[in-house]
This record gives sequence, C-alpha cells and structure tokens, in this order.
Amino acid sequence: MRTRVAVALIVLSACSRDSSIGRTRALPAPHPPLPPFEAGVAGLVETIYEGGYRNGWGDWGWAKRDVAGPGPAKVDFSDWGGWILAKQGFAPGPVGRLVFRVKPAAGEALDYLQIKIAGSEGEGPEVKVTPDEIARMPPPQDDWSEIQVPTAELDPDGLPFDRVIIHASRRASGGWTLLDHVGFTAGDGSAPSRRASAAGFPPDASRLIAASIACGARATHISPRIYGTASTDGEYQWHLGATIRRWGGNTSSRYNWKISAHNLANDWFFENKGIPSYTHFLEDNAAHGVESAVTVPMLGWVAKDTTSLGFPVDVVGPQEKTDPYLPRAGNGKSKDGTLIPGGPEARTSVAAPPEFMKAWVQAIRAADADAGQRSVVEYILDNEPALWHETHRDVRHEPIGYDELVERTIAYGTAIRQADPDALIAGPAEWGWNGYLYSAKDSEGHWAKADRKAHGDVPLIVYYLRKLREYEQKTGVRVLDAVDLHFYPQAPGVFGDQGTDEKTNALRIRQTRGLWDPAYTDESWIKDKIRLLPRMREWIDANYPGRQISIGEWNFGAENNMSGGLATAEALGRFAQFGVDSAFFWKVPAEGSPSMEAFVAYRNFDGKGGRFLDWYLPSQTADDTLVSMFASRDAEGKHVVAVLLNLSPSVPIDATIDASSCGAIASRQTFTLYRGARAIEPGASSSDAASKFDQFLPPYSITVLDVHLASALPGTAAK
Repeated sequence: MRTRVAVALIVLSACSRDSSIGRTRALPAPHPPLPPFEAGVAGLVETIYEGGYRNGWGDWGWAKRDVAGPGPAKVDFSDWGGWILAKQGFAPGPVGRLVFRVKPAAGEALDYLQIKIAGSEGEGPEVKVTPDEIARMPPPQDDWSEIQVPTAELDPDGLPFDRVIIHASRRASGGWTLLDHVGFTAGDGSAPSRRASAAGFPPDASRLIAASIACGARATHISPRIYGTASTDGEYQWHLGATIRRWGGNTSSRYNWKISAHNLANDWFFENKGIPSYTHFLEDNAAHGVESAVTVPMLGWVAKDTTSLGFPVDVVGPQEKTDPYLPRAGNGKSKDGTLIPGGPEARTSVAAPPEFMKAWVQAIRAADADAGQRSVVEYILDNEPALWHETHRDVRHEPIGYDELVERTIAYGTAIRQADPDALIAGPAEWGWNGYLYSAKDSEGHWAKADRKAHGDVPLIVYYLRKLREYEQKTGVRVLDAVDLHFYPQAPGVFGDQGTDEKTNALRIRQTRGLWDPAYTDESWIKDKIRLLPRMREWIDANYPGRQISIGEWNFGAENNMSGGLATAEALGRFAQFGVDSAFFWKVPAEGSPSMEAFVAYRNFDGKGGRFLDWYLPSQTADDTLVSMFASRDAEGKHVVAVLLNLSPSVPIDATIDASSCGAIASRQTFTLYRGARAIEPGASSSDAASKFDQFLPPYSITVLDVHLASALPGTAAK
C-alpha cells in the first residue's frame, strides 16, 4: 500500500469542462431527518461531513458557504465557487466509494456537479454526475439524492490522493446547494493488485497481464488517412481529429455535379433533392486542414432536377407507404407489399456516361489550378454496386455481374485517369462479405452462384483484380490504385439494432476480430473466418500487386456506449497495424460519445495535439481477448505512443509493460477514457526511467501511454 500524503481535501467547486459520469445507488431513507448510511453500503472508512465536520476534517474553499452546522452544508456554486474539506494526515487505506447526499439549488438539476481526486503525484479524471446516474431518495426525502462514485473511476491509476474534487460542468445558478453525509466507504485490501485494491475493486478482481513493445523491430508507416469519416455535415466533427472526409453513401451514386442534386433512392422514397454543392464540401475540408475523398458515380444515371420522384403516386398508383411530408412520393411497393417495376429512368434521371464524370474531374482540377493545391486525394468508383438493383431499383432493374463491374470500372476509371493522371482511384466499394465473394447476379436462383462459377469459381474481388491487372498490362492504363471494401458487423444487434446489453456489448467487441484474426469464426450468418485485412493483402499481392487497401465505410454501432468506443479504438489500431491506406467511419461518431473519444485517443489525447505517431511498432499482450495494445513511434525515434484497451467490462488489469527495447525512458504520462467518462482525462505522469513498469487499466477503458525516450532509437526510418 502506498504511503498517503499529509493533507486530504474534498473540493466542491464549479468548472467548465464536461468530462465524465458518476455511479450511484439508492439507499432507503424511511423518515426524516436524513438518516445515517443504511445497510447495503459497506461500512464507512471515514465520515467527513454529517451535520458538521467529523473526524478532524476542516474547511478550505472560496465559495460563498455556510458549513458551520448543525445540519447540511450550504454552498453557492455560482461564479465557479468551490467548497474544500481538508484533514491533516488522512490515510484511510483502500477505499471503495465516495458517498454524499445532495439537494440541488432551486431550479437546478444535478448535472452541474463533477468530482475528481488529486494528490502530490497528480490528479484523477473528472467524473460527472448526470441525471441518469442520480439515485433519488424515497419520500419524504425525495428532494434529496444520494451519489456513490467508485474510487476506481475517481482514481483509475491508484494514486495516493489528497483531494477529492466535486465540481460543476457548467455555470450553476445562484442559491444554496445542500450537501450532507459525505464520506468514504471501505475498500478491500486483500485484492492481489495493490492498485486495483486502492481503486476499490474486490478481492481477486484484477488480472495480471504482461505486455511488451518491440522498439527494435521493423516499423511500418501509418497512413494518416485511416482516421477518416464519411460525413458531409456536423460542425463538431472538426474537433474529432479526422484527417480525411469521404463524399459518399447511397445517394452519391445518383449525384449530378452540374446542378448539385441527387436521388434519395430506397433510403427515402426515391426523391430527387438539391444539396449543397461538392465545392462547399471541398472548400470546407480545405479550410479545416482535412483531405477529401469523392465518390464518382458509375451507375450511369444521375438526378435530372431537385423535384422528380421515382414512384409518384399519381402516376404508378397507391403504395404501401408515402413520404409523410410529400404524399406524392411512394416507396415503390403496392399496398400488398409487392414491388412496383421501376422506370422509365428519365422520370428522375439523365444519363451519366464516363464523359460526364470526366468533365466533373476536369472541373475539380481546374479549380485546383486556380487555388494552387490539390483538393481531392482519392476518387472512389461508386458505392456498393452489388446493391444497385435494390437501392436504386427505380433506374437499375437487373443485378450487376462480374463482367459488367469490370467493364464499368475500366470505362469510368479511364475517364478519371485522363482528367487527373495523378489521381488515386479506389474501387469497387462493395458492401460486405457476399460482395467480396460473389456478384449480385449470384443471388439469383437461390444463390446458385452461376456467375461466379462461370468466371473460374473465384471470388469476385480476385477476378476484378486479375482483369484490371490484365488491362493495365495490355494498355498501360492503370484504373485502380486501391481496393475499397466496406465492413459492418453482421451479428444480430451489433450494428443493425445496436443493442447495449452485456451479451451484445461483448459480441460487438469480438466482431472486430473479423478485421484481422485468422482464428475467429464470425458469429453471424457468415459463419466463416473473414480476416478481412490480411485477406485483402493476400488477394492484392497474388493478383494485382501494389494496390493499397481502403475501407470505404465501417462502423461497429453503439457509439454512445463504451463497447462501441472500444470497438472503434480497436478498429483504428488494426488499420494502423495492417497498413490500411484510408478508412472512413460511417458517418461520424456522435458528439461526446465514447466512439468520438476513441478517435481523440489517437488524434488529440492531451488536447494539445498529442496523437498516435507515424510509425507502427509491433507489440503484444499475454491475452489479446482481454487486452489489446497498439504502439507507434515518431520518425526521430525519441517518442513512443501506445494505446491499450481493457476489453473486459468488469475485470481491472494490472499490465506489466516491457519497453526495454526502447531504452531508457525520460518521462511518461497516461491518459484514460473509462466507462462512464465523457472525455479522456490525464492521469499520472512519471519521470521514472525504468523501462519495465506497471500500468493499471480500469474495466472497459482506453489508456494512452505517452512516452518520451532518453535517447533516440537507432535509425529514423522503417527497419
């Protein structure tokens, strides 16, 4: 057990940063006055304030307050005030929870309160009290609430703390907030991990996991474009740290660049709509230092105006559903649910041959010449062609096959190459597992797979690569630079319904293994070993060497749940590990969500530009089903950043990290996002030069290690 410092404080103050969430549990309060702590809560290690100061605690602070007792403390949190309680020589040993009862000022909700601990070795993360986490006392005390915050959340690194700071995430209104029954519950000192015990976990809760970073191994370059999104709106996204945005999705297949209109297709009643011009998208990205990827339609039809409908009720008759805001627009199904044949194409669209798209790229490049910089770094050949006959069935009536996909790729790819000889062209932007292996025609006849069998019975992507390589060898024209595929988990509830129960959360995290793990059998209708990233590399190397890998869309769902945040962080780490050139999250993580913070862990973990670096270093953990680790270094070899994920919702991890191959360490600091937190928070910093050290990983957490080395690693490039 660490020696505690001489002074301990509890601070109740007002601050502006919204960062995290507390845990609570209601206790019975059968009658007034407010009773002492009841059965169901472990015995108190220390009572701090109960109708007045207890056990030698005293008052520090700057808020307007009345804390003399007897009775609840009265604190005015307006103007960022704070109440501080202090005690000389506070050394409670392991503590379980900070507990207090509170009655907010009139007209206030308790979402203005935050809590953190601090000490001589640093401070813990902010823990925000939110409405969902507040336990109301039963009548007649129902205007009071009880808050219980696990020390594991306040002190994830097991620091010896001398302050516990409860403060507001926003400016509070005036008036008294009442607080009483403040204290610490007992922790259990018998846990095998000193730090886990200090964080309030029960005996035998933690696991010891060995991990290592191979600084002396060959490093591989990390493409900055793996941190991409597929969003065209949302101001908050500029705080995400994304490096590239993709203009794409279903509607991009029908985009008419001349009038800036598209068709909403099967997503919304096959309506033509006007949208902001692609020029706004490109200019917005440039203004924020973000690169652009643009989907180029090769479906052959684009919107002719901003008002036409694919299945107008007054033309094709009554339908199963209509747009509630535009009753003329039907969903293309008769009242009994049968499909109404699409067409004619000219009802909504005009032809868009390769020449039409060539003119678009020429217009983009002409604007680039005027601006003196390239705006589009990647052109993507349409979107999910295997689904055209469903998504765009008003103009596309037959499923596409092997040969047509290759022919359209050559025709439109050549047009792009002629307009922009230095373009990076990606395709075929297929939707998922069946789209990798089969054509849309193969779905006919109850999946007889006739089209695949007629083309050597090889996977669609293999055939696609072979034919495009043959075309380049024959003509000298390269129409494909990157293989672009989409990846969405297919197990029930993971992405579709986005469940967040314990079982689905665990499944969501396991489904990330479909990106890379050769031993993982996908737990969905696929029931096969996907291992998408190594599979793509094998296909490329064998059939069209030199192509890059692009993941044009991906998302594991539950962005607002920590399981979604962990899945996002896991995917970003695998993209770095397997040399992906570009990847685009669909569409953009929700603001303030764990998935957004997962991006921040790689792109701006300290709020000052701290990020995952440019060269990937091999690393390993003793159990990659429990802990994932991704490591990187800078070009100079003096800076290492690693991301560690505790994938367990309940097991704290004591990770023993061996970085001896990196040499002496000058300094290191941790930054952690744990379940319930709203933002990554700085943890302990250390100037300990030891190259083997312990790192505590709370359950369901993302931890960033920011390590500066005492001297540079040999060499400054990949080895």
